[in-house]
Amino acid sequence: MKRRTARENAFIAAFEESFRPGSMLEIIDYSRQLEEQAVDSFGEELLTNLVLHRKEADEMIEPNLKNWKLNRLPRVSRIALELAVTEMFFGSKEDMDSVIINETVELVKKFGGEEDYQFVNGVLGTLSRSRTPEQEQNPEAES
Repeated sequence: MKRRTARENAFIAAFEESFRPGSMLEIIDYSRQLEEQAVDSFGEELLTNLVLHRKEADEMIEPNLKNWKLNRLPRVSRIALELAVTEMFFGSKEDMDSVIINETVELVKKFGGEEDYQFVNGVLGTLSRSRTPEQEQNPEAES
């Protein structure tokens, strides 16, 4: 499965989990049974990082929202931001930030509001540029 498809399937699972918190393993298993939008091993890694680091990601995202609060963002934008930030800062760092940002923007274009992608792109770009040299070398480093 291509990474783009894996990210999209992980996004769909995370979106579903946002309505039923704590059910991520069940959602992953069900997606595999149906074989439609199945979460592969890469997608499972993304979702595991999301579950483990959502709080830290939210703490990184919120100061960059300007006049917005995280809980007031459209659900699509919030989940896309959380997935991207957990991949960028807490993932295995197999892809460059620019790839992660681009694919996240494409997800938001597909599933979000008409102009939401611009907002998501701006927040992720700001976070990427704020990365410390230690975070570049070690994605598990504290932010």
